[in-house]
Amino acid sequence: MITHSLSTDGTILSVQVPIKLRRRGGRKLIIAPPGAPAPSAATPSAKADPTIIKALARSHRWKRLLDTGHYATIKEIAETEHVAARYIGQLLQLTLLAPDLIETLLDGRLPRGIMLAQFMKPWPARWDEQRAHLQRLAEAAPTEPTDPATTT
Repeated sequence: MITHSLSTDGTILSVQVPIKLRRRGGRKLIIAPPGAPAPSAATPSAKADPTIIKALARSHRWKRLLDTGHYATIKEIAETEHVAARYIGQLLQLTLLAPDLIETLLDGRLPRGIMLAQFMKPWPARWDEQRAHLQRLAEAAPTEPTDPATTT
């Protein structure tokens, strides 16, 4: 059963979804609990950017470490993980993306030309503005990769 709760101060919404992960041919398959609607039968696209997926996973892990009090600051994480504190701060904003945008990232359905560097720049906080921002990035992205040998 999917449950949700709101913190007493109304700033944090927690959603819990019971799932099981099973390996199927090297991929992880989500097994929905009994009575829950089955996930889409479509297989994930092979176009999913592993760099973005890794960054998304790291950002959520770091946020969890901060939220649980394992680390008090980003600087402490940076010293332990041997990465720049600025990098951690930039990646932490991935935890604030709209759920449908996260699904788009994980499914490999990002428009061509969108890369991790664009997610590390400041993003709008509101989910509707995030969707519009992604659309603007997609419209501005080059449709064909440029060949450095042919440019002057």
